[in-house]
Formats: sequence, C-alpha cells, structure tokens
Amino acid sequence: MTAPLTAGNTALIAIDLMPRVVEQNLGPHAGTEVLDRTVRLATALRSAGGTVVLVRVERPGVAEQPPGSGFAPQLRPRPGDVEVVKRTIGAFYGTGLAERLRERGVDTVVMAGLATTMGVESTARAAADHGFELVFASDAMSGMTATEHEHALTNIFPRFGAVLSTDEVLRRFG
Repeated sequence: MTAPLTAGNTALIAIDLMPRVVEQNLGPHAGTEVLDRTVRLATALRSAGGTVVLVRVERPGVAEQPPGSGFAPQLRPRPGDVEVVKRTIGAFYGTGLAERLRERGVDTVVMAGLATTMGVESTARAAADHGFELVFASDAMSGMTATEHEHALTNIFPRFGAVLSTDEVLRRFG
C-alpha cells in the first residue's frame, strides 16, 4: 500500500489495551511497546480528524470484572472517540460497531492491539466481512507468542489488507 490514508474516512481500532492484558508476557513486542505505538497512532489520527475506536472486553454474566479491565490510562477515551465493550473475541459482533463507523463515513480501518491472533484477527476478519479496507500496524500489536504474531503478519493479514509498521502508517497520513 503506497496510497495516502485520508483521516476523515479512516478509523484506528485499538483492541484490548487494558492493564491486565498489556501486562501479560507477549511476543514479539511487550504490551507497553504496543500501547506506546497505539497512542502515537491515536494521537495522529485524532489530530487529523479521524476516528479512534477503543475496544475492551468484559466477561459476560460477571458483575465485577477482574482488576485492570478498564482502558490503559494512556489510552482512555476522549471526546469524539468510539468506545466498544465486547463480550466476544472480536469487536463487531453485538456491538453496532459497523454502523457507528459507517455513520462517520469510515471505509478504512487501521488495526492495533492485543493479541494479534485473537481480538485483532477476529475483529479484522469481521471488518473485512463488513466491507472495510484494512491496514495492520504490525508493531502496534503483539501475539501471545512471537511465532503466532509472525504467522498472522506473513500468512493471514496480507490476504485482507496492507501490513505496515506504525511509522509507515503515520507517513500515510502525511
């Protein structure tokens, strides 16, 4: 992908960047590195007038969620952001996310978050099913293992969209 990204029709979807997930032993990138890169993407997209979607998971039927289930302090929702609370692996099922993105004129989503082969991949597949163009910020996500992460980046994600580094995504916004 060499074409620029237009902020007005692009959304960053940041998956499960909650303290209890960020603190897990991940690979190849530490959760804190993923969080820092996603914050950079969110800051740039907000400044350019794009949409930031922050996704966190809650366990269904559990009145009190485990400690660390809110958004990481560095990535709390801001005015204009879309907040999604999912109860499945992906962020689209039962959340109205596709409709909320369409209302904002979004046709392209940039994927980031944790974990690559779980919430990120599930959400990406659903985004493709809903007709969104996909961009994967390869170093703004990490897997439960480096092997799983690399497999997704080299074998799965290129079939759905462009796989770019955080810096490459930021350059596409100009």
